[in-house]
Amino acid sequence: MKQLTSIEEFKTLINEPTIFMFTASWCPDCHFIDPDLPALEEKYKQYQFVSVDRDEFIDLCQEVDVMGIPSFIAYDKEQELGRYVGKERKTIPQISSFIDGLSE
Repeated sequence: MKQLTSIEEFKTLINEPTIFMFTASWCPDCHFIDPDLPALEEKYKQYQFVSVDRDEFIDLCQEVDVMGIPSFIAYDKEQELGRYVGKERKTIPQISSFIDGLSE
C-alpha cells in the first residue's frame, strides 16, 4: 500500500478515488488486517489505497476527525465519500462492506 508522504500529496489525492487507511506502527489492530490488505486492494481497483501514519500526520488526523485507528476515509473530487472510523478492531469483511457501501 502506498504511504502518504506529505500534506500536499493528501490534498492532491483527495481529487481522485482514494481510500486512506489511518494507522500506526504500534497499533496491533492495524497489523491484524495487514496480511489481507493486498487482496482488498486487488478487489477494489477503482480506488487507490494510501496508508497514513497517525503519528507522522497527527495534525491531518485532527483536521479530518480521526481519533481512533485503524480508520478508513474515502475521497473523490475533494469530497468525502464515506468513513469507517473508530478504535475497534476491524475485519476485512467489515472493511469490504464499508467500501461496497460507498457506491450506493
